[in-house]
Amino acid sequence: MTSSKNVGMTQRIQPGKVMAALRRSPPLVAFLLSALLFLVTILINPRGFNNRFIGSLILLTTLLAISSAGQTLVLIGGGMDFSVGAVMSAAAIITTYTMDKQDSLMIYLQVLALSLVMGAAVGLLNGFFVIRIGLPAMIVTMAVSNIITRLQYVFTSGSPAGWAGQKFVDSVIYRFFDLIPAIVLYAAVFMPIVFWLLNRSKFGKQVYMVGNNRQAALLTGVRVNWVIIATYVISGMMSAFAGILGAGYKATARVDIFGEYAFTSLVAVIVGGTTFSGGVGTYGGTIAGALLMTVLSNLLTTLRLPQTSRDILNGLIIILLLMMYNRSKAVRQ
Repeated sequence: MTSSKNVGMTQRIQPGKVMAALRRSPPLVAFLLSALLFLVTILINPRGFNNRFIGSLILLTTLLAISSAGQTLVLIGGGMDFSVGAVMSAAAIITTYTMDKQDSLMIYLQVLALSLVMGAAVGLLNGFFVIRIGLPAMIVTMAVSNIITRLQYVFTSGSPAGWAGQKFVDSVIYRFFDLIPAIVLYAAVFMPIVFWLLNRSKFGKQVYMVGNNRQAALLTGVRVNWVIIATYVISGMMSAFAGILGAGYKATARVDIFGEYAFTSLVAVIVGGTTFSGGVGTYGGTIAGALLMTVLSNLLTTLRLPQTSRDILNGLIIILLLMMYNRSKAVRQ
């Protein structure tokens, strides 16, 4: 009797089926890898496992997840946005320069309006060149990113641009119960909107259709060009919002302060299961990817390697992750 039960359990738990299930769920893989890297980090530095460490992990993961939201939308639609970091940096500069240590509702509204308009304008420029001029999304968004970064130099002369108001800073980095950063309150409003936009709205369904097959979407009456341009505009606005929160985290801002987010956000989206070919992906996967990238960064910091060695190792690991997540022929092409 016992033997038959063991055989039944063996038949039910087959390594091949487990691996197939994992391949079908990139977010689950990202969470499992995050847990593994988190455990390795603790084993390397047990004393570093405290409330401060966990709180920083939550804060940085949340900021990356918010900054990657627009990238998720663009990638599902079949595009790519390398201007995320430049828009975040520009929004952070607008925030600290406008606030200049002031805290008031009017200042907050000015920061929000100026930053979102800037982000929308950059997104519109990206979409225009991609759709109307027909240039590759990677080239266009990298060029626009470079322009935005140069304008930051012109505006700030390369110096830090003001300081965020202390109350606003507290609204981002304050720790509830000495653990959970206040930025989660922003995420509690922002993330459900993104989930609704992608999963429940008519626009979200059109984005998936366009990413899967533009010609088929066009034949069903979808205004394909408008949808693609809209994804870039929304991405710009979401990146700007992330930059505002980033200014609260850093308290001040300088040129290209969030430049690395252009690449990091893209990798977070990809390892979360969104494909380069478009039409496939979820924001939940992006959040999992953001967690994995943050835990990986913390592990490399814990190893106390020279910056050059960290950059090389980080690049190699990211290449391995991308190879794992994008092995299909359609994606490689």
